[in-house]
Amino acid sequence: MPGENLTRDEARARAALLTVEGYEVALDLRSAVAPPPAQGPRTFRSTTTIRFRCAEPGAATFADLVAPAVHSVTLNGRSLNVDTVFDGTRIALEGLAEENELLVDASCAYSRTGEGLHHFIDPEDGEVYLYTQYEPADARRVFANFEQPDLKAAFDFTVTAPARWTVLSNGAQQGEAEPLEDGTFSVRRFARTRPISTYITAVVAGPYHRVTDTYRRALPGGGELEIPLGALCRKGLARYFDPEDIFTVTKQGLDFFHDHFDYPYPFGKYDQAFVPEYNIGAMENPGCVTFREEFVFRGKVTQASYEGRANVILHEMAHMWFGDLVTMEWWDDLWLKESFADFMGAFSLVESTRFTDGWITFANRRKSWAYRADQLPSTHPVTADIRDLEDAKLNFDGITYAKGASVLKQLVAYVGRDAFLEGARRYFRRHEWGNTRLEHLLSVLEETSGRDMGEWAKCWLQTAGVNVLTPQLTYDSAGRVTELAVLQEAAEGHPTLRPHRVAVGLYRHEAPGGALVRYARAETDVTGGRTVVAELAGAERPDLVLVNDDDLTYCKVRFDERSLDTLRGHLGSLTDPLARALCWSAVWNLTRDGLMPTRDFLGLVLRFAGAESDIGVLQMLHAWARTAVVHYAAPQWREEGERLLAEGALTQLRLAEPGSGHQLAWARFFASVAVREQDLRLLRGLLDGSARVDGLDVDQELRWTFLEPLAAQGVAGAEDIDAELARDDTASGKRHQVRCLAARPTAEVKAQAWVAVIESDQLSNALVEATISGFEQPGQRELIAPYTGRYFEVLEDVWRTRSIEIGMAIVRGMYPALQGDQATLDATDAWLAAHEDAAPALRRLVLESRDDLSRALRAQRRDGPLRGERKETKG
Repeated sequence: MPGENLTRDEARARAALLTVEGYEVALDLRSAVAPPPAQGPRTFRSTTTIRFRCAEPGAATFADLVAPAVHSVTLNGRSLNVDTVFDGTRIALEGLAEENELLVDASCAYSRTGEGLHHFIDPEDGEVYLYTQYEPADARRVFANFEQPDLKAAFDFTVTAPARWTVLSNGAQQGEAEPLEDGTFSVRRFARTRPISTYITAVVAGPYHRVTDTYRRALPGGGELEIPLGALCRKGLARYFDPEDIFTVTKQGLDFFHDHFDYPYPFGKYDQAFVPEYNIGAMENPGCVTFREEFVFRGKVTQASYEGRANVILHEMAHMWFGDLVTMEWWDDLWLKESFADFMGAFSLVESTRFTDGWITFANRRKSWAYRADQLPSTHPVTADIRDLEDAKLNFDGITYAKGASVLKQLVAYVGRDAFLEGARRYFRRHEWGNTRLEHLLSVLEETSGRDMGEWAKCWLQTAGVNVLTPQLTYDSAGRVTELAVLQEAAEGHPTLRPHRVAVGLYRHEAPGGALVRYARAETDVTGGRTVVAELAGAERPDLVLVNDDDLTYCKVRFDERSLDTLRGHLGSLTDPLARALCWSAVWNLTRDGLMPTRDFLGLVLRFAGAESDIGVLQMLHAWARTAVVHYAAPQWREEGERLLAEGALTQLRLAEPGSGHQLAWARFFASVAVREQDLRLLRGLLDGSARVDGLDVDQELRWTFLEPLAAQGVAGAEDIDAELARDDTASGKRHQVRCLAARPTAEVKAQAWVAVIESDQLSNALVEATISGFEQPGQRELIAPYTGRYFEVLEDVWRTRSIEIGMAIVRGMYPALQGDQATLDATDAWLAAHEDAAPALRRLVLESRDDLSRALRAQRRDGPLRGERKETKG
């Protein structure tokens, strides 16, 4: 891959040598609206002045820069030979003085892959939109710097751009824009930042639609804190934008964090920009947060989507303290920002917004991501061993985010809420504007809790793997519990048995066949392989024992046989939505681990999903059910499973309350599993108006959802897809069109998609993603089978020649998982054996895909014909 892969050892040596005082960065973006050059990339002028000290005068180091051309490099007034000192990714600096000034004048390339300074042309109106995205190390694609998190500095940004554009950076604009030429362009200067890391600097520029507001808060000693707020999106999305809701959540979050952190928001203004073709969910650039524009909802969505957006807003806001104010020294301690932001996002969501059931979503959706990641061969401790930047990029994963957040939730149960929050307050004050490691946080938590955090951290943060907790019960002759114990197991490769603060809940039917309700609960510390819960001795015989009730700890839950039988017949009878969500998560883990046949899991979904009240849980069940039938079902009955899912989805669609979020969720799920001729006719009818479902508003986004399966089944052709684009000739419509075109079931289409993704680099990141999504269709295994061998042939070339974002998308997205057979597993093993010296990050991605396929094959071998489920889809 292009760009030097900075190692941890290099970063440590440079940090020991240098202290960076400040940057002056001037970006000339006039070329963004000029015609592209006849040859080569579209570029912009970048001029950077860096002032820094050197602890060892006379020593040598390097600055980072990825640029197609460097015009001049001047160190302490000496002009350096560019051809000698610049190798395409680094600028060699020799003979440093105690006090140094480096001036670099370069032409940097605009990005089409979402890294560096991304350049997007809106097909709807031809307008150009720019934004930066740097994490972990792409600021060097925009300006010369020392690209590592522990070399923090103050930044002064100056941007030349079209005068009519909105231009934002981390600091507020200083004074009026200075016009250039005939007034078409102008220069904007931005306030100097406090010391921050390079990866969280930001520039957003373009004719964005911007709405403003103000957050106000009375200060304890008198006076008022006033924070200017901004919310931005492309002009083409303005009619869908709902800044009022965004500002409401923003103000609620600022109130929450001020109340609990006792440290005023330190970055002045707070802009939130929703930008096109964004690779990730959002980025915590202080004062200028960026989000993917899919959070601007073009059609009707469920409340789960609004909850998800609110959670991301609060996650990024938590970073203003955890990550921006106080930053990890190196990516080993990425969890110090991401785990905390993930936990605090859910914590603040539940306690400060209308989404009071946010812990249900956390337990059911977020932790599912963590459990999968923690069982992959690439699993790692929360505090990971990050050798270089490629390692860092791949560690933005379910362990760093969701497991880390789950561990913090357990930490709160372990030390207490007050001690945890007081620890955070001391941490901010003690390390403001600095960089930290694990021990810095542990020391304040030891102070506030009085507990020895060393052993806890060793078990929870410095070892990998997920424990399994199972109840073990004995009864007396009267049916009362004589002993209830919790058994703890660990995976063979990760044998640590951890201390768990857990709740154990006992549930029974209120009446025969009635609601399942909790009648007893005990909270205890589980340690070692077996822990007796003395408080529950003497309780009446339960129908269901739920270990980790209330979801206090991070573990996989198993059931005793009586409890499992209760769930098979009455899972939907659990009245508590969190308990129900935990049980759904547990039976999915059983299915994924090959301990519950796929047919049994699908039977539970067909019986009980229709009564699921939590919309987020329902949508997660839909995703799991589709994964189960596509990947885990035995091939001989897969078609029957698909038919039963389609029947069940259509039944629930017709039963759902008209106009409700549940109806919309079932409509989307029905489209995703529609394979029968009558199902496709209904989708066609919903598109052309000849059919209707009472209360279902088939808006533009839902039209695309219905069109994709029609395209994949060969019922809709290119002319239908192009006609739909004519209705929705927008950037979003273009992505949908590309996906639908690639979904068509012909060898020619698949060949075209392959060439567009693998053999060309002309597609933007968003269109690469759309093409891959359309290419892999469950009903087209024979069509894409010829690409299995070709996939393994091109892997190393892809990884070497494409950006890391595109490389990751291709390696993960084009893996031939749909083949779901031993031959594909053998081909994967052959590639791994023959490429032991391949890039570690590339091997990790292939190993992760192999593990998913291996699990699918184990599930298929355990599976068999679906038994007696058809009748149960009608309820």
